[in-house]
Amino acid sequence: MSSEQISAFTPIITALKNQQVVAYPTEAVFGLGCDPDSEQAVMALLDLKQRPWDKGLILIAADYSQLTPYIDDSVLGEQQRTVMFASWPGPVTWVVPAKPQTPRFLTGRFYSLAVRVSDHPLVQQLCRQFGKPLVSTSANLSGQEPCRTVAEVKLQFGESFPVLAGNVGGRLNPSEIRDALTGEQIRQG
Repeated sequence: MSSEQISAFTPIITALKNQQVVAYPTEAVFGLGCDPDSEQAVMALLDLKQRPWDKGLILIAADYSQLTPYIDDSVLGEQQRTVMFASWPGPVTWVVPAKPQTPRFLTGRFYSLAVRVSDHPLVQQLCRQFGKPLVSTSANLSGQEPCRTVAEVKLQFGESFPVLAGNVGGRLNPSEIRDALTGEQIRQG
């Protein structure tokens, strides 16, 4: 990675470490994200989105190993893991049983957690540089359309909102969501 690319990530990594919410491009829309280990940051994200905590959240990562501190990998069989890994990196989110110590502010009312290994190069680099996954939800205020450009993020969230500049991928719909244990589709992609 060039020094120019690294410097583009520096203010976003700093904001994440300071428990702030940031925006970044994903496969279909801009995402809002934060440090999944910071209750303060997650609550700020939920407040910004006017989203109830009990719905649970999605974590996105650069690779599966970034997700294993949060999910109970031991309950997945070889076939379930094979199916999940065949869809990654990519736009499929899997709901996996959470580890008992995974914070309720991530899982909401559930005992599971939605997780995805993104194939967007900027998400991959951001998670690698941050060293862990990010909480991820669409970048839009309640009742507004999800943002697809940096300009739309600035319009909805303000000029000073920390945004990783870049283009969204070509997908039109949000990620598909499936249950990792049953394979059942929860949300169409």
